Amino acid sequence: MKYLSISKKEFVYLILSGILIGISFPPIPFPFLIFFSFVPYFFLIENKNQLNELNKVSYLTFFIFNLITLYWVGSWTKEADPFLMISGVLLIFLNPAFYLIPISIFYLSKKIFKEKLAILFFPVYWVFFEYIYSITDLRFPWLTLANSLPYFNQFIQIADIIGAYGLSLIILYINIFIYLSLKDLSITKKINFKYALTATLLFLIPLVYGFIKTSKPKTYENKIFVGLIQPNLNPWDKWSGGNLDEQINLYLGLSEQAYKKGARLIIWPESALSVYLLSGSYDEQVRKIQKFVYEHNIFLMTGMPDINIYYDLKTAPKDAKKLKSQEIAYTSYNSILLFSPYSLEIQKYQKNLLVPFGEHVPFVEYLPILGKLIKWQVGISSWNVGKEQNLFDLNVLKIGGIICIESIYPDYVANFVNKGADLISIVTNDSWYGYSSGPFQHKEISVLRAVENRRSVVRAANGGISCIIDPFGRTISQTRLFEKTVLVDQVPIYYEKTFYSKFPLLIPYFVVIITLLTIVIYLIKHFRKKILKKND
Repeated sequence: MKYLSISKKEFVYLILSGILIGISFPPIPFPFLIFFSFVPYFFLIENKNQLNELNKVSYLTFFIFNLITLYWVGSWTKEADPFLMISGVLLIFLNPAFYLIPISIFYLSKKIFKEKLAILFFPVYWVFFEYIYSITDLRFPWLTLANSLPYFNQFIQIADIIGAYGLSLIILYINIFIYLSLKDLSITKKINFKYALTATLLFLIPLVYGFIKTSKPKTYENKIFVGLIQPNLNPWDKWSGGNLDEQINLYLGLSEQAYKKGARLIIWPESALSVYLLSGSYDEQVRKIQKFVYEHNIFLMTGMPDINIYYDLKTAPKDAKKLKSQEIAYTSYNSILLFSPYSLEIQKYQKNLLVPFGEHVPFVEYLPILGKLIKWQVGISSWNVGKEQNLFDLNVLKIGGIICIESIYPDYVANFVNKGADLISIVTNDSWYGYSSGPFQHKEISVLRAVENRRSVVRAANGGISCIIDPFGRTISQTRLFEKTVLVDQVPIYYEKTFYSKFPLLIPYFVVIITLLTIVIYLIKHFRKKILKKND
């Protein structure tokens, strides 16, 4: 504590804020804590006038927050890859450091604005960081503050206007006005009711909006029966090999059950088979799936590795990888395939947003040696990046197919809806992380995507949680973790586009502009002061 230059009381404030923020996130059912979890932290940072002091105390709070919410990333199962464990440890220690970006900008604002004005800009700088973090090569915006709220269904309905980043702004402004209402309590012995009323209104407006939205009877123009296949295969064993025909028979057997329950669209999870199914080496297996689809007159969507081979290096794209012979190159993708009963053509989507280090090594395009140094034992750390957000066309329905972590990017999902998606389908495999917070958090983030875009979300996960979420973020049905099962239910289709779907970057652009203006004003004042000092 001497190192941090803080008292025991201040230390307790730091730890308390970190804990409160952390336990606001799923699967802990206390989302309301997020509305005052920053208050102890604000009481502490108001007296920190040195950047190094501010960053030291902030790191401690955000380390506690990250430890509680992201402890699961290293997997910690008996089969876990050593590299994954190392990555998990590094994430716990390094991720909190990124949160010092908005704190540092807040420090700059204190140099150019009055203290009260600077604290009012704090949420803007924070959401600026949340958005910028989502577009860099190191992207991992798992802990966007809005992701703490899926259990608070009525409150999140306003996301169809302001999206997740807007919810983050509201969360922080409620915290700030609670803090300002209590700030002088020890001196005046009174709560500042002006600020308390503002915090109350900020809380009530989304709540009333949500009540109005969810209380009206809902009628949907269309519905479709969807079957989600959850095979519960051990992901570590699957990638080490195994009998391919046995795996296909397992999937087709479960799909048969789904069909008998009424499913007309069947979805298998991410990387359902650990082979490049369309590479030309598995024609018999492809025909087996196509036969099933044709005979049952159903559509079948599945996560699947995909590969393109280039025998002429001149035709290979820049990101193609060469085989040892150096005469053949290839690109490989984490993909989704759609088998149709009306055509032998197989529609594809190739994953655009890859998991940093897990699926794609950041900056490997500039430093190729990193790709050799960093690689999972299961061999999935070197996928190529997909270039298009194409939809799956089922004639009467268009689907935006999303793979795993892509579901945590609000504007990316909204772009599928803008392109015409009537339904959002997510394929994933969260089994790497055992029975931990990770699978629950990932599932609940999908709730926000449903509300933002007023689109049903269907989610097929290898070991769970597979689920169907309606356009108002309510889970219609779901599976339990680590059970082999089939989930079939009627999925409502909603066609109207929300304000958020049309303008998903409105708030991100706003906070970027305000933050850049803050930095520019600071630099102008700083250099002007320097010039005046030099002249004196």
